[in-house]
Amino acid sequence: MDSIKVMVNGLPGRMAGAVARHVLSDSRFALIPFSFTGPEISEGETRVADTAVRLVRPEDRDAALTKVKAVSPDFISVDYTHPSAVNPNGDFYCRNELPFVMGTTGGDRDRLEEAVLQSSTAAVIAPNMAKQIVGFQAMMAQAARLFPGLFEDYRLEIRESHQKGKADTSGTAKAMVKYFNDLGLPFVEADILKEREPERQKNLWGIPEEFLTGHGWHTYTLTSADETVRFEFSHNVNGREIYARGTLDAIAYLRAKLQQGVRGKVFSMIDVLQGK
Repeated sequence: MDSIKVMVNGLPGRMAGAVARHVLSDSRFALIPFSFTGPEISEGETRVADTAVRLVRPEDRDAALTKVKAVSPDFISVDYTHPSAVNPNGDFYCRNELPFVMGTTGGDRDRLEEAVLQSSTAAVIAPNMAKQIVGFQAMMAQAARLFPGLFEDYRLEIRESHQKGKADTSGTAKAMVKYFNDLGLPFVEADILKEREPERQKNLWGIPEEFLTGHGWHTYTLTSADETVRFEFSHNVNGREIYARGTLDAIAYLRAKLQQGVRGKVFSMIDVLQGK
C-alpha cells in the first residue's frame, strides 16, 4: 500500500515536531518536507530527526503548494499552529481542496466546520487528539444524557495547567463545560482557572520539572451546596506523545474516508475511535 503523504504545519513548534517525528518513524506515512508556519518565524528551515523541512511563511504558501502538488498531489495536512491561525488556515485548506486534521485549539469552530461542509474536501477537527481522554469525554456525554440535572445543587471548579507558551484556554476543559451544564451545573468557559506560570506549576501543582514545557493537567471539583459532599477527578498528561499517536490515527482514518469518496464532511475523534 502506498504511504500516506503528510504535511505537518506549525513547525518548529513542539507539538508539530512531535507529530512529524512520529510520521517519520511510522512506515504507514511519508513526511512532506514543507511546513506552513507563522509570520513571526524568521528561519527558513528546521530539522526533524535527520530530515530538513522548509518553513513556509503565509505570503509564500501558494508558490510552495504548487511545488508540493507537483510531486505529491494527494496529501493530508496536519495543523498545530496558533489559535489565531485556525480560521485563516482552515479557509486555505478548503479553498485549495486540501484534506486536513486540525489539532490546533481556538478560533471560531462553527465557522471552521462550515467552511469544510461547503468545500470539496474533508477534515478531522478535534480539540483533543488523545484517544483515551476523548473516550472519557464520551462517558461524560453519556452521563449527561442519562442523568440531566444530577448535580444541579453543586458548585463546580475547573482548573487546567499547560505549558507557558499555550495561548488559549484548554480545548479539553472547554469541551467539558457543556457536559457539566447538562448535568445541572451553571458554569461558563470564562470561569475556567488557567495556569501558565512554571513556578506555580512545579511547586503548587506538583508537575515534574521536565514536563513544564509540555503537559496538560485538568482537575474538576464538584462540591454540594452544604459542602458535605465533594467529588474530584483529574486527567493529567505529561509530554505530547499521546496527542501525536492520536493524530496519526486521525490521519489514517481521514485517508480511508477520502478513498471512499467522502467530501464536504467534518469528522471528530469520536468518529476516529469508533472507526465508522
